[in-house]
Amino acid sequence: MSQVQAAIPPQPRAKQLRACLLCSIIQTPADFRKYGCPNCEEIMGMKGFADRIQTCTTTHFDGVIAVIDPERSWVATWQRIKTYARGMYAVRVKGRVPEDVEVELESRGIRYRPRDQSEQD
Repeated sequence: MSQVQAAIPPQPRAKQLRACLLCSIIQTPADFRKYGCPNCEEIMGMKGFADRIQTCTTTHFDGVIAVIDPERSWVATWQRIKTYARGMYAVRVKGRVPEDVEVELESRGIRYRPRDQSEQD
């Protein structure tokens, strides 16, 4: 079972929540600033950088999924997040990652799939 776990945002801050444009995890801006993204910090580099958080996350997302056991969850498999940290995820995220992130993904041989469900397999 995955040992990494994201913080579950408290209810009063629900309007401030942001979703990562790459993995769709939902956190408060303060959590992104303090911890970065638990799934893709190496690529996104948000920890400690408010401007990077603004460009790599969005408040425009639909639906919320609570993932407790990503490795065994059929929903996590369907959303392509079964290897990610436990936490809250957006079903659909509007927006694209910055161009430098797309270039980095391409250099690593990783195909970028926007989380807005515009690309289907």
